[in-house]
Amino acid sequence: MGFNFVFWAFYFLYEWLGNAAVGSEYRRYAINAAVIVPITFGATWFTVNVLIARYFLKGKRKIFWLLFAFSAIVFTLARRAFNYYYTYPLYYPEGQETMSYWFPPKLLIEAVNTYLIVALYAMFYFLRAWYEQQRTTQQLQRDKAEAQLELLKSQVQPHFIFNTLNNIYSYAQQHSGQTPELIYRLSALLSYMLYDSRQTTIPLSKELEYINNYIALEKVRYGKRLDVSLNVFDPVDHFSIAPLLLLPLVENSFKHGASNNIRDSWIRVDIALNGDWLSVKIENSCDGREHNGNGSKNGIGLENVKKRLEILYPGRYEFKCIKEHDSFLTILKLKKSIHEDTLHDRG
Repeated sequence: MGFNFVFWAFYFLYEWLGNAAVGSEYRRYAINAAVIVPITFGATWFTVNVLIARYFLKGKRKIFWLLFAFSAIVFTLARRAFNYYYTYPLYYPEGQETMSYWFPPKLLIEAVNTYLIVALYAMFYFLRAWYEQQRTTQQLQRDKAEAQLELLKSQVQPHFIFNTLNNIYSYAQQHSGQTPELIYRLSALLSYMLYDSRQTTIPLSKELEYINNYIALEKVRYGKRLDVSLNVFDPVDHFSIAPLLLLPLVENSFKHGASNNIRDSWIRVDIALNGDWLSVKIENSCDGREHNGNGSKNGIGLENVKKRLEILYPGRYEFKCIKEHDSFLTILKLKKSIHEDTLHDRG
């Protein structure tokens, strides 16, 4: 509505004031604009909303061109009729004496003057429609990505919470002094999942705190037969990542390493920063038969991690897995965004 009003208001002012300013004939060209603009508006509306929308865009090209030719003749003759039978007698009487109503050059001029405006309006109209369609498409893609991310994040939580509650229940039955600490750590994890995970990005230090709580709860399950080390080699205060991004990798190392080995097992997590790049290396022991990878019914799986990375870090990540006979290594590298640097500079 706003676009139409502005366009036709400008065209009316052009036909009126643009022409009247030359000879100060404001009344004459006000009447001229009051007739010419509606005729041009009719030609434009019929061409865009009827001919193009109902015929041209639906592949009915022959009908479109036939109706377009017919309508162009009708609107051209209407404009010619106003000028010939109203304007000429009042302002140019010799015009009717020297040329007929059907004078081809004048008909051509009337057609060009009309359909230049039709073409200009159609160009703005379809550019605006294209822009709106692009914006809608981008919004749908964002909504789809957000929905997919929520689904992928939700897959991290249920089985781990179930296992942890079973462990706490077992310790409570034994009246263990570790029970309050386990409840506290589980509470911290649930708070993180419910609130912090809803944010677009969080400080890496928070994600590492979350992983520390996860490891502490899992160590209760495996006891002394599992050796876990988490090494942070550089300050990470100014690096942010998507929440719940590293947990599936750590979870994968437990699921395909410690949970499948009856003998002593080990997991090593190394975190380092090199310029704008975060490097995360997670390695775990495994017997020769176990194969880490695309997840199972209890885990999010490495393929789902890749999907999240493609959505969240397009062109800004490296991800690979290396399987050896008795170990499995996951390497993830993430590049800090320019937007993140700007936020830190303002802070």
